[in-house]
Amino acid sequence: MDISLAAMMSIVALAIVVIISCVNEDLNVGFLGIAFAILVGGLWGETAAAKVMSYFPTSLFMILVGVTFLFGMAQTNGTMEKLTAYSVRLCKGNTALMPLIIFILTTFVTTIGPGNIAGTALMAPVAMAIATRIGMPAFLMTLLVVGAANGAAFSPFAPTGIISNGLIAKMAPQLGLTDLSGLAWKIHFNSEIAQGFVNIGGFFLLGGWAWIRKQRGQQLDIDELAPKPEPFTKHQWLTIAAVGVLIVLVVLPGLPAFKGVFPKPVMNLLSNVGSIAFLLAGILMLTGSGDSKAAIKVMPWGVIMMVCGVTVLIEVMDRAGGLNAIVKMIGALSNPVTVNAWLGLFTGIISAYSSSSGVVMPMFLPMVPGLIKEIGGGNPVAMISSINIGAHLVDTSPLSTLGALCIACAGEHEDKAKLFRNLLIWGLSMSVVGAIVCWVFFGILNL
Repeated sequence: MDISLAAMMSIVALAIVVIISCVNEDLNVGFLGIAFAILVGGLWGETAAAKVMSYFPTSLFMILVGVTFLFGMAQTNGTMEKLTAYSVRLCKGNTALMPLIIFILTTFVTTIGPGNIAGTALMAPVAMAIATRIGMPAFLMTLLVVGAANGAAFSPFAPTGIISNGLIAKMAPQLGLTDLSGLAWKIHFNSEIAQGFVNIGGFFLLGGWAWIRKQRGQQLDIDELAPKPEPFTKHQWLTIAAVGVLIVLVVLPGLPAFKGVFPKPVMNLLSNVGSIAFLLAGILMLTGSGDSKAAIKVMPWGVIMMVCGVTVLIEVMDRAGGLNAIVKMIGALSNPVTVNAWLGLFTGIISAYSSSSGVVMPMFLPMVPGLIKEIGGGNPVAMISSINIGAHLVDTSPLSTLGALCIACAGEHEDKAKLFRNLLIWGLSMSVVGAIVCWVFFGILNL
């Protein structure tokens, strides 16, 4: 296989970025990716720096900023915390129901917009405190919290889902994909099924079922387990209403029954989830319901710039022929069925040491059109799902933000060295488990 010098140098640049992202979490590889893109484009790709910088995914950036800013205000004004506290009280002291409540609540909180990192940050302290009180091992609670958060991470309202959908929209014409709203929910559904199967299965197999059997009939004082919070303030009710409106205005225009119902000026305002989030955030700001300065501080700027910066480098790499070279390498190992296993394996291995949404997804998702052409077929939705799920199944590892958050919140009685070791073994094994799950679910069953 002949590879041009420009293609080779773009692959080398990407390899350096991936390696650095694995060994140095303090260095934001998004900015480094842009620098390498300018270097490769200028020296070997015959592309001016100004042209390279025009590859910055402005639309994706604005959507991410809008949604994370809105939920930053919902987080900093106490709305999400109170919503979580009231939801935990639904078990009414029945401890055997607590795993189900935690899983559903984490799924709900993540789905409506904060995303997997913010959802875990919100739920981990609550869940681990409850685990201590009801005698559940922190390892099992981590499987529930991280599994639910990652399962719901591809919601069209969540940052990871927005990243995925933004990258998909860019290659949709090549894949013949038209119903992007329906596709977004399909990707979300696939993630929920695969993550739920693995993590709930792991919970039951590794001690969860035995724990639940011991808890039958056990009751605790719900006010001791989860003290009743103060009632929602008018500003918090307005925030809840804004989140509800966001969900409704994103879902309704995409439903067949509502096609053509909204006039064109309204549809212009509702063009994507980011534009709606900016409008709603503006209302919260003007009514004094949200602190914009506090919200800006909790926004995941590092991840946003990682995604956008690596995307610029991938664009240069694509134009230089480097992306096609990697596609041919993967294609040589694969057929339309087994390609899902290979994608699940490769993304899992890299993601175990790197950023799933910031590095792995921008690197692998653009390969899908080329892979389909290279192997002579394949289901693009299955490949996209394999990449997304393979990249996130390993995030229970303590090397990831989600696993680390759960360890940090574990009770004082827990042996944290043992917890670290168990989560590391589980997380790293997920690269292999993810490959098998992706092969079965998306290769054989063709979900």
